[in-house]
Amino acid sequence: MASPTTHPCLFCQIIRGDISSYPVFEDDVSLAFLDHRPLFPGHCLLVPKPHYETLLDLPSPLIAPLFANAQLLARAVEQALEAHGSFVAINNRVSQSVPHLHIHVVPRRRKDGLKGFFWPRQPYRDEEAIRRVQQTLRAAIAQLYKESL
Repeated sequence: MASPTTHPCLFCQIIRGDISSYPVFEDDVSLAFLDHRPLFPGHCLLVPKPHYETLLDLPSPLIAPLFANAQLLARAVEQALEAHGSFVAINNRVSQSVPHLHIHVVPRRRKDGLKGFFWPRQPYRDEEAIRRVQQTLRAAIAQLYKESL
């Protein structure tokens, strides 16, 4: 983790105030600001103030407060902008345009033109393929869980 006071990334510069943004929320843990390339008006980015590149790098004690702020932001986006719902997403490395963890909170309306996920679905070949992936993930989760104790 690098301090936003020294890290050269775009979001750290926004957190420091070196680059202008349109903030909508700030506390000790995070900053939320309007995305400069929104999917829809009100599309916000929520970033932790310390520099962590991905969700996998975020320390456990920051997970709950960051996601509580994501929930607050989603609720505010829906209420203030009279949205029917919201889309909340994180990219880890792939499709992550800025290597600083950020949570997209996007207001959604029925028939707004955004079609679910932006990529084609890849169905499993058969039940056996589903079970192989299930078993592989369960084994990895069990190992990671054991290591975290």
